[in-house]
Amino acid sequence: MSLSTFLFDLDGTLIDSIELILRSYRHTMRLHRGHEPSDDVWMQGLGTPLWVQFRHFTEDPAEIEAMVATYRAYNLAHHDELVRPYAGVVEAVLALRDRGKTLGLVTSKMRSGALRGLRVAGLEDAFQVIVGADEVTHPKPHPEPVLMALERLGAPASGAVFAGDSRHDIECGRAAGVKTAAVLWGPFDRSHLEDLEPDYWLERPEDLTLLAPDT
Repeated sequence: MSLSTFLFDLDGTLIDSIELILRSYRHTMRLHRGHEPSDDVWMQGLGTPLWVQFRHFTEDPAEIEAMVATYRAYNLAHHDELVRPYAGVVEAVLALRDRGKTLGLVTSKMRSGALRGLRVAGLEDAFQVIVGADEVTHPKPHPEPVLMALERLGAPASGAVFAGDSRHDIECGRAAGVKTAAVLWGPFDRSHLEDLEPDYWLERPEDLTLLAPDT
């Protein structure tokens, strides 16, 4: 089946923000807990909203809110110096747009943070719809974010693919009934995602154009 709608995750898929994310996490844990748990603890939840991540450390809503605020303040202060698009991503996304494909962004970031990341990458005008974590009731890996994007685009699940780097992305896309594409230029390798059996493996951004051949 020909793919007409391409939905993308942001962090670890379009933009390399992993170092910024880990620095923000370490800073927050030092301030609120007095120590830094292993980075692996945070990476396991990468792709889910901050409040979901911090709930692993405390059930106190006020403390979660304070930790999220600390994280966001540090993240925003260092965002533009540490974030950059992955090599080849901008060209691949724009090539899809130029081939008439419908493009959407589905992220676990707040919409405002997602827009900032897109601006740094030079992709602020590439997507017809953006679904942020502050716009859904149930974030990834629940299918709601992808389903919302499809609804806003007026696009069917058939003919749509969701490309992301994390397990949460693949699980979200599959639950929403779209094709899934695992990107391997981000922080996770094939062994991390293999058991989920995504429909497509993308070794490099240029592979995206193989899913949308010229007609």
